Amino acid sequence: MSGGSAPALRSRDVISILSALLTLAVFVSLHGCASEGGGAEAPTAGRETAGVEPTPPRPDEGIPLGPDRLAERLRSTRDSLHRAIDRWRAGTERRERAPREVTLYALHQQRIYVLLTSREKLARAVRARLRGADAAEARDTLAARRRLSSLASPVPRRRFRTGPALPAAVLQRYYRKAERRFGVSWKVLAAVNLVESAFGRVRNKSTAGARGPMQFIPSTWEAYGMGGDVDDPRDAIMGAANYLRASGAPESYRRALYAYNPSRSYVDAVLRYASRMRHDRRAYFAFHSWQVFVHTPSGIRRITGPGITP
Repeated sequence: MSGGSAPALRSRDVISILSALLTLAVFVSLHGCASEGGGAEAPTAGRETAGVEPTPPRPDEGIPLGPDRLAERLRSTRDSLHRAIDRWRAGTERRERAPREVTLYALHQQRIYVLLTSREKLARAVRARLRGADAAEARDTLAARRRLSSLASPVPRRRFRTGPALPAAVLQRYYRKAERRFGVSWKVLAAVNLVESAFGRVRNKSTAGARGPMQFIPSTWEAYGMGGDVDDPRDAIMGAANYLRASGAPESYRRALYAYNPSRSYVDAVLRYASRMRHDRRAYFAFHSWQVFVHTPSGIRRITGPGITP
C-alpha cells in the first residue's frame, strides 16, 4: 500500500482482532454473561437506601433478567456511576487514576450492556422502560455495540496482550491538543481510541501490521505520523487527527472515518460513542473505566479489571 493513500485499517484480519473486544462488539450468550456475572440476581446492587450511597457492586455481581428490574438496575447503576465520577473529578486531590467505586460501577454497567446486546428482545423491553437520558444512553450504546458485532470473530485468548491505559485526564489533554491543531473533535478522537484499543489497554499488533493505540499500518503512519512513535499515545492521537483532517474532518466525519476504516458499521459506532460524550460530560470517564472483554472460541472472557490475575 502507498503511504499517502492507505487507510489506518484495511485488512479483515485487523478488524477481526480488534472488534473481538467487547468494548467494541458484544454478541455474548446468556451463558457467557452468567459465568462472568456470578449468578442470577442481586437485587440491591447500585441502589440507594435512605439517602445513603450504596456499596459498589462486586465484579461478579449478579444481573437481574426481568425487564422491569433490569431497567431499574441500569438506571440506578448509571446514577451511582455518575455520582462517583463527580466525587472523583471534584476531589481536592484530583487523583488521576479512577477510584475503585468508579471502576466497579462502570464494570457493572458494561456487563449489563454485554447482556442486552446479546438479547435483542430483552433489550427492547428494557429500553421501553427507560426515559430521557437513560434511554438515549442505552439507544446509542447498544447501537454502537451491535454495529461492531457484525465485524467480530472469535480470537484465542493467548493472542491478546494488555496493559494499563493512561489516565483519562492525560489522554483528554492529548485529544484536546490534537483538536486545537487539526480541528478534529476530541470526542471523535476519544471514540476512535476506545474502539481501536480500549484506550490503549489492548497492545496487539495485527496480522496486517497495524499497531499502537490508534492502530495504524506502517505506510499510513509514515505518511501521517509526523515522525512520531506509533506506540506513544500522544503521537498516535496527533497522527489520527492529522489523518482524519486530511480525509475530510471536521466537514464530514463520516467520510473521514470511512477512510480510517472502510466499514459503515465502524463509522456509525464511533459516531455513536462520540455522540454520548458530546451529550454527557461524564460519558468519557465512564467509557475510559470500562474493561476489556474478548470473544474467544470458548466464550466471552474478561481479561482486565478487578479480580483478574495478570
